Amino acid sequence: MSAAHATGDALATTVQAPPGGTLPVQVDGEGPTRTLRPKDRKVGWRKTMRRDWVLYAMALVPVLFLLLFRYVPMFGNIIAFRRFRPGGNIWGDEWVGMRYVQLFLNDPNFWNVFANTAILGALTLLFCFPLPIVLALLLNEVRKKAFKRVVQSISYLPHFLSVVIVVGMVMQLLSLHGTVNQIVEAMGGEAIPFLQRAEWFRTVYVGSEVWQTVGWGTILYLAALSTVDASLYEAARIDGANRWRQTWHVTLPGIRPTMMTLLILNIGTFLNVGFEKVLLLYNPLTYATGDVISTYLYRVGLVSNNFSYATAIGLFQAIIGLVMVLSANFVSRRAVGASLW
Repeated sequence: MSAAHATGDALATTVQAPPGGTLPVQVDGEGPTRTLRPKDRKVGWRKTMRRDWVLYAMALVPVLFLLLFRYVPMFGNIIAFRRFRPGGNIWGDEWVGMRYVQLFLNDPNFWNVFANTAILGALTLLFCFPLPIVLALLLNEVRKKAFKRVVQSISYLPHFLSVVIVVGMVMQLLSLHGTVNQIVEAMGGEAIPFLQRAEWFRTVYVGSEVWQTVGWGTILYLAALSTVDASLYEAARIDGANRWRQTWHVTLPGIRPTMMTLLILNIGTFLNVGFEKVLLLYNPLTYATGDVISTYLYRVGLVSNNFSYATAIGLFQAIIGLVMVLSANFVSRRAVGASLW
């Protein structure tokens, strides 16, 4: 054994750990292994602000928007427990406790509206959540870039149309003398008043929602698909996996975090069925299936000036949405290990 080697065994070993990592070493060749940790460098918030001030400046406007239009209005929920009269105290004139909560819990009209909202929310989630995934997987298999770009442009263009334009197009297509009924009559059938029959409202609403939102959701999943490691597909092909098995065992697990995040967000807005579209599409003939919580609140609160009652219903809806998103996040974290927090 050389002297240098013997000296190296006898002396304490000095090893430089990689940045941010740790490295176990033995000192003096005996005793337990010790872990050498690099010193944590603490960066002050002033230095961080000076370094990343552009990013903080970009985030300032969205943060102010959330504070002004999302959090500050929460203080108005106090009128759900106080009697509010237009022109009176902004926080209500007198304390009434749970009176308005008991009113809507005992109101059969509210529960009919609640059922309509839950059914429309479930149908929207059932169709509008998986279809963007399917379309993204299909487009991901397309090798002709020109065709792929054309399909993407056509599919996500409706997302940029206003709700008023979308509803106007739906009314033109489904009116008694519209394009759809002209096709029905040409095939020997009778014209159907789609917009005047309650049993057709849910089909019309969900169909228009799919047409307007599926293309935009596809963009998000295509972006997630671009991050999947190509070597995983190569390894799957070497193992004899066909395209279906590659999709099932490589593609879907690769975009699972994005899928779960969007699913949790969709569940959180389960009861927030689009107010504008429903308000423009429905009419008294379709109240039986088309009246939802948001339109009911509009009629009760703004039309009938019963603000306290409408606030109590809105607070109830918000609490249910909060419970649903917390539950979905908990189940997702436990089941698949992906969650929002």
